[in-house]
Order: sequence, then structure tokens, then C-alpha cells
Amino acid sequence: MAFKLIILLLPFALISRPLYQEPWGKDSNLRPPPPIEVTPPPTLATRIADAIINFHQNVISPVDGPRSHFRPSSSQYMRLAIHRYGFVKGFLMGCDRLLRENSEEWVYRTVEYEGKLYKYDPAIPDKYHGMW
Repeated sequence: MAFKLIILLLPFALISRPLYQEPWGKDSNLRPPPPIEVTPPPTLATRIADAIINFHQNVISPVDGPRSHFRPSSSQYMRLAIHRYGFVKGFLMGCDRLLRENSEEWVYRTVEYEGKLYKYDPAIPDKYHGMW
């Protein structure tokens, strides 16, 4: 009798799935999704600063010629700093950059662009963390 039962259940045992399966899938699916960074809309001061920097880059700089010894240029640096750190801190960082704008060699890394060496000093996030 037991032999007949085994013969009868053998096809079902061969085509059935394993008995143990993880009920929730892999652990990587349990991690929460990364937070979505919401950038606040630019303030009035930031929009005014953008308009002034656009005027400088599109009107004054083509007439006067490029003079920046840095990459990114000082006007682009100020724009990036204002957008990353807020108007007050970004404006102060841009003014600091303008005070250091000269052709002297100093402690900056250099990059070669179109056959000319430039000082490389980008406005990276958390550049002056805790200073101001």
C-alpha cells in the first residue's frame, strides 16, 4: 500500500516547487528608497544675482575678453556658489575668489585648457564646511 502511494505521489513530487521560499524576497528589496532631494525655488536675491552674472557673461565679457586665471571662471564660480550655499555665503565666496584673481602662481591645482594653464578651484559642495 505504501509503495502504491509513493508511486502515485512521485510525479507530483518531481514537478512541485521547493517547500521553503523566502516570503519577502531578497533583503535588498527591503531597503527604503533613497531620499529625493528637493531643491527649493531660487530666492529673489539669487534670481537678481543670476541676471547680473548673465549680463556680465553675455555682454561685458565678450567685449572685454576673458581675463579669468581660474577654471571655472570667477563669474561661473560665483553662480555655482550662490546656488549651492545660498546667496550670502555664495556671494562672499565669489568675492573671495575675485580678490584672489591674479596671474601669480600659487597653491592651486592647475589644468591645461586650449594650451594654457589655469588654476583649478571649483565650488564643490561642503567646500568650507563649518567655516561660516
